[in-house]
Amino acid sequence: MTRWSGRVLVALFVVAGVLVEVAWTAGPPDLSEDAKRRLAAGEVIVSDALPPSASTSARGGTAVAVVRASPEQVWGVLADYRGHARFYPRVVAAELVESNERRALVRYQVGIGPFSFGFHMDKYPDPVRRRIEWHLADGHAHGLFRENSGYWQIDEAQRASLVTYSIAVRTVLPAFATFGTERDSLVETVTAMRKLVEREGGAAHRPK
Repeated sequence: MTRWSGRVLVALFVVAGVLVEVAWTAGPPDLSEDAKRRLAAGEVIVSDALPPSASTSARGGTAVAVVRASPEQVWGVLADYRGHARFYPRVVAAELVESNERRALVRYQVGIGPFSFGFHMDKYPDPVRRRIEWHLADGHAHGLFRENSGYWQIDEAQRASLVTYSIAVRTVLPAFATFGTERDSLVETVTAMRKLVEREGGAAHRPK
């Protein structure tokens, strides 16, 4: 299997910055001054850190980025499960199957070219902490997935939000076929989400 085909398969599964002044009022305590400067300049910073729920054989990482919108605006996009196809790569549909205050069951359909498949996620939103955690829903088929878990975390910064996206995935594919592609997916997802939030936030504040 070629490296490119590996990239395409992982993209199925995982579903020029303007300098802004950011006052860091909350967020991960281990951000260095260099990291803060890079984030303020629009960079998406990626590390190998996996979410707490990850298995020892999972692959993935964590991406952090500044979004020039309020935490409420970011939350509105992330908690709109039906709208996830707007920024998750290769997701063509997202159906909210059932939900209550503590849990949402979401069915995703992903595809590229003639190939597609569906899988179910259990989502656990915490609006007070501005955090959404998830994992594959028990009792459902998940195609080539063996593991898919992670979280979104929104922290407040003055005139902006600090957003963290962390994933852990495991599939039936050999590790060498997908090496390095998880990091690409992290950046692609966060970048698409940021563009969507900032575009919608700007539209909301334009005079009608």
